[in-house]
Amino acid sequence: MEEVLETYEKAYDSAHPVLCMDEQPVQLFKETRTPIKATINHAKRCDYEYERNGTASIFMFAEPLSGFRQATARPQRTKVDWATEVAHLLETRYADVEKVTLVMDNLNTHTKGAFYETFEPERARAYLRRLEFCFTPKHGSWLNVAECELSWMTSQCLEGRRIGELEILQSEIKAWFERTNARQRGVDWQFKIGDARQKLKRLYPKIKT
Repeated sequence: MEEVLETYEKAYDSAHPVLCMDEQPVQLFKETRTPIKATINHAKRCDYEYERNGTASIFMFAEPLSGFRQATARPQRTKVDWATEVAHLLETRYADVEKVTLVMDNLNTHTKGAFYETFEPERARAYLRRLEFCFTPKHGSWLNVAECELSWMTSQCLEGRRIGELEILQSEIKAWFERTNARQRGVDWQFKIGDARQKLKRLYPKIKT
């Protein structure tokens, strides 16, 4: 926990940015009947019945201090999916960056080996040289800024809606993060190590003096 909090306290460094990532599974629901468009007298009307159309996984990346975030959707969340998403960012937004600190949970797909299962050894090693992993503790996923971004995206973009196709989901979440990035909404993380030692002191070992 303190390692994550210490990471958040660092000043912004464009040559070594802090990037948070998290994943969220979603179900795809198709309409069985064409919704009736809204009118002056009535809101949009949808039939209560829907059809399940599989699942998808949303990958959220958020850079707290710059206000950048990116959300993508894939049919699943395997090691290959994760490594491919991280590698894409290293080749695009972070192409000229020396090193990226990646804050994430301890999911079994978030491993160095995932890169070797996805890319040739030389390429995998090149990616890993530019990554510094910082894991949130077990039951401490609330420390991940990307989880907060997923919550905001869900409430602002997905809640109460039926999205039945992966392509539509990808388009909708892309529109959300591009609009949010345009506002340059950064994250002002207030919870510090001192707060943790005081408010969560029950989690610290008792040292006999």
